[in-house]
Amino acid sequence: MQAEQTPDSGPYVPAAQPGAFNALGEEPSAYLRQHAGNPVHWQPFGDQAFADAVARDVPVFLSIGYAACHWCHVMAHESFEDQATADYLNAHFVAVKVDREERPDVDAVYMAATQAISGEGGWPMSVFLTPDGLAFHAGTYFPPRPMPGRPSFLQVLEAVHDAWEERRDAVEQNARSLAQNMGRSQLSAAVDLSAPPELLDAGLLPAAVQSLASSEDPDAGGFGTAPKFPPSAVLEFLIRHAAVPAETAGIARDMAGRTLAAMARSALFDQLDGGFARYSVTRDWSVPHFEKMLYDNAQLLRVYVHWIRLGGTAGFPAEEAADVAERTAEWMLASLGLPQGVDKATALASSLDADSVVNGEHHEGATYLWTAGDLEQLLGPDDAATVVRIMNVGAVGTVSEFGSPLHPARALDSEEAALWDKVRTPLRKARADRPQPARDDKVVAGWNGLAVAALAEAGAVLDRPALVGAAVRIAGYLEQVHWRADEGELVRVSHAGTARGIGGLLEDYAFCAEGFLALLSVTGDAHWYGLAESLISAACEKFIVDGELADSAGESDQVFNAQGRRPGLDPFDNATPSGAAAFAGVLLSYSALSGSVEHRIMAGNILSLLPPIAVQAPRVAGWLLATAQAALAGPVEAAVVGPSGPARDALHGALLRSPSPGLVVAVGDGAALGGDAALAGDVGAGAGDSAEAVPLLRGRAAGPDGAPLVYLCRDMVCERPVASVPEVLERLGSGAR
Repeated sequence: MQAEQTPDSGPYVPAAQPGAFNALGEEPSAYLRQHAGNPVHWQPFGDQAFADAVARDVPVFLSIGYAACHWCHVMAHESFEDQATADYLNAHFVAVKVDREERPDVDAVYMAATQAISGEGGWPMSVFLTPDGLAFHAGTYFPPRPMPGRPSFLQVLEAVHDAWEERRDAVEQNARSLAQNMGRSQLSAAVDLSAPPELLDAGLLPAAVQSLASSEDPDAGGFGTAPKFPPSAVLEFLIRHAAVPAETAGIARDMAGRTLAAMARSALFDQLDGGFARYSVTRDWSVPHFEKMLYDNAQLLRVYVHWIRLGGTAGFPAEEAADVAERTAEWMLASLGLPQGVDKATALASSLDADSVVNGEHHEGATYLWTAGDLEQLLGPDDAATVVRIMNVGAVGTVSEFGSPLHPARALDSEEAALWDKVRTPLRKARADRPQPARDDKVVAGWNGLAVAALAEAGAVLDRPALVGAAVRIAGYLEQVHWRADEGELVRVSHAGTARGIGGLLEDYAFCAEGFLALLSVTGDAHWYGLAESLISAACEKFIVDGELADSAGESDQVFNAQGRRPGLDPFDNATPSGAAAFAGVLLSYSALSGSVEHRIMAGNILSLLPPIAVQAPRVAGWLLATAQAALAGPVEAAVVGPSGPARDALHGALLRSPSPGLVVAVGDGAALGGDAALAGDVGAGAGDSAEAVPLLRGRAAGPDGAPLVYLCRDMVCERPVASVPEVLERLGSGAR
């Protein structure tokens, strides 16, 4: 049995009816409501549950998972629905359920504890805590009966209860020691934002590329062996590095191309509807774990768009990447899009489940699987035989009795591609008639921020204005529902148009600000600059304590206890970029737009996390590396000024399609100053009534005849403005480094 490695989202249906002592029935989280019918006396994570543990003098059993998690469903059915197991759990523990997507702060600290205690991590996660929140025993999935190397869940409960009753002092001492060790480990990741940043070593980035090459799977694409996850942040770094003159640029480009091609042609990518599954359980990407997460697809959409900007390779041309990007964007909006609310604002749901319910039973991936018989019945023998061959449908299902996922694992030739285009429509229609995986309608602020950035850039690069419009609507939802301007607070989660629960974490503020700045770049609407500026200001106030950066603002005393009473900062990427890395990227972009040296210094301080991990662990430092690449490139600041029209659109579009790392773009009407003042690029503050809301645009004037101009600056130094697309591209190319 393999524990989940990421969050899930399907509605597991409990067999029992809600009991009087189960407190999850009114919770908005789909995952918590899935367990409202268990005979276990579940409580949500909070002070009340821990107060009950103090009053009863019993440990807390903490179970963490998410709605789409297949093995979470399995353990729920095997153990949490079992009355005898529930009776023992209720008698000797306070049982607490956590949706890791709502409370990543809780998940992060107890995942670290679980890995330290058991040597493994994943979901479902099972952790035993003292009444003040310190972990003392942990594991992941426990079966209902003993298995080789893994005790049954009831055996674990009995052993923990015995230790609590008979060896309490030792249990509590071990728990304190673990918390102290976790606190000490935080010191190594501390970022002092008050100190002058060290000069970034440009040699780290080529060394990181070489280190990544040593762990690449050049045959199947990706890094390491099974299970394989989409390395989104690492791909972003490789694409940025490939865009600069460097000896390792070609290596980076080839690695990125191999992985992008392998994923696009694999079962990880839904060949019918688009969108990517969470990960592959096989090295060759042929058997996915079928849940589809918003955060994966938002990141991968943006990465494929950036690959298009780079120009692709012969092995994975930009045209093929464009098809993948378009279908991923369409899938996100069609399958995760929630009903429109006020002013047509809307948002994207968190995920689709790994399982589908067929004849009352959960089957992983059943919606997506095909047998040769299924295809022959639908397409006829000739077309079916070809589809079986080109889409690797085995005589025996590679996943289950429901069949195999469709995937070519290579580029199709023209004849094969024509047939595939013909049969996709009837296959999609037939699949739509099957039982569908459930959707977790929870809206997570940060993940929607990632989607805003991806959709805005996809719309610009693919020339799909509708995608930009979708990004604007999602950003509007985040502003209306999640951002409490009066309190200066972003709320992490909303359900049915109402925000509730904890405040956003550092990653939420960073991802949302990133999305708003991307919208500014694409639309020229300075409203998004102001909103991003407000988020950045609030994040600095909320997450910087005594000069040090933290991932959360101390939402829970128990979590604070468990990490040794020190603010936590995890520099490593997980399924999404680390909050610290994402914040560094936003600070860098904001400093380029605003001219703020203070924010540029803060970004540099965060990048000081990079030297110890750039070469040793680049696979979990992708976004720090990508941000460092942008910092070393300048970043390049581009102000496009002049009257709206085809000439300005051509200049603006050329910049939006440029692969220049960290390029920051702002566009506005400019001031009709003309003459030498315009050519000098005077950026003084005294622009009077014509001053733009975005500082990068202030004082920038169109040409003497009103013709649009582009002002390019790097390292706070600006060049003479240029007026044509070839000049813009030449300047960008000559200044890249």
